[in-house]
Amino acid sequence: MTQEAAGTGGDEPLTAAQAALAAEHAAVYGYGALGGRLDGARRDDATAAVDAHRARRDTLARTVRDLGGTPVAADAAYALPFAVRDPASAMRLAAVLEERVAGVYSDLVRAARGPLRQDAAGALREAAVRAVRWRGSGVAFPGLAEKADSPDTTAEAGSTGVTH
Repeated sequence: MTQEAAGTGGDEPLTAAQAALAAEHAAVYGYGALGGRLDGARRDDATAAVDAHRARRDTLARTVRDLGGTPVAADAAYALPFAVRDPASAMRLAAVLEERVAGVYSDLVRAARGPLRQDAAGALREAAVRAVRWRGSGVAFPGLAEKADSPDTTAEAGSTGVTH
């Protein structure tokens, strides 16, 4: 697919797709860190989420190549935004990861057109739904900067969820 077909032209769709890919790498890492703190149905939820993020990551790598870029590689490790010591903090991290992934997908929705925009909107919706399930509440407009008022996201609104 050409840049014109996938987005607005220029580097905006590619830059946004790279940011989404980086967020997906970080989410996969984050879920690996929190999965061991969960059991039962919540562990199943985490497994389903990491599988979804892996699939999105793989799709985004292809998209970046289609847009003429080289997919950003995952870092070897990421610093979590807070310690994950128990099921409650694991669920809190999962919500933060999903909120941050939603943020980068909202950027991709703004930058892209056509099928890429539709895919990004679907990914934003999926991340927002998972965030609500983990946190137990949602925001009016998932993925927008206004959500940065929550205590877990003020320092890095719109970032990938973990730092490297």
